[in-house]
Amino acid sequence: MHFETLVNGRGPLRHDPFKALVVPRPIGWISSLSREGLVNLAPYSAFNMVGYDPNIVMFASAGRKDSLINIEATGEFVCNLATYDLREAVVKTSVPVNPGVDEMQLAGLTAAPSLHVKAPRVAESPAALECQYLQTIPVPTLDGSEPQHFMVLGRVVAVYLDDAILTDGKVDIAKLKPLTRLGYLDYGVLEHCFSMPRPKATPDGTGID
Repeated sequence: MHFETLVNGRGPLRHDPFKALVVPRPIGWISSLSREGLVNLAPYSAFNMVGYDPNIVMFASAGRKDSLINIEATGEFVCNLATYDLREAVVKTSVPVNPGVDEMQLAGLTAAPSLHVKAPRVAESPAALECQYLQTIPVPTLDGSEPQHFMVLGRVVAVYLDDAILTDGKVDIAKLKPLTRLGYLDYGVLEHCFSMPRPKATPDGTGID
């Protein structure tokens, strides 16, 4: 079957399969401060790295939510790692409460000072990326109407790591257990990884050696 994304209606499917196929997605658990110094924490499933050297991350906001407003006002934010052990807290911080409500307190979490930015990190999270805000990119609409989605770019200026998640100087995925977003109301947990050496091209560049 084909699912027509540009046609109204779902046909034989009750739900759009798009988010169930772009998986697994890392969760950007974004902490920020308002101009007045109020803490905000929210999870974003449209989150990823977009470059390195320098290290750049992005998350996308559906609408101009508190995170976006805070980041544009203060120029900084923190990406806290969402893990399986923190899954209940992550979901609690997705509740659309009023501006000024501290989601860290709401979820029973602790704010810890960051190294290079004023926005706090989640103390219970074993890893965090401190970011300087770079740019907001409105996502174009198909009909030319006012954009409703916004991509936020940030440069990672510091990384926090709990020593307990390291093995031989490397991040140990089995210890970390990152929480991932799937489709519908589903989540996954990453506990296993494997390595594969990169193949090399033949000397003449026409094939794989």
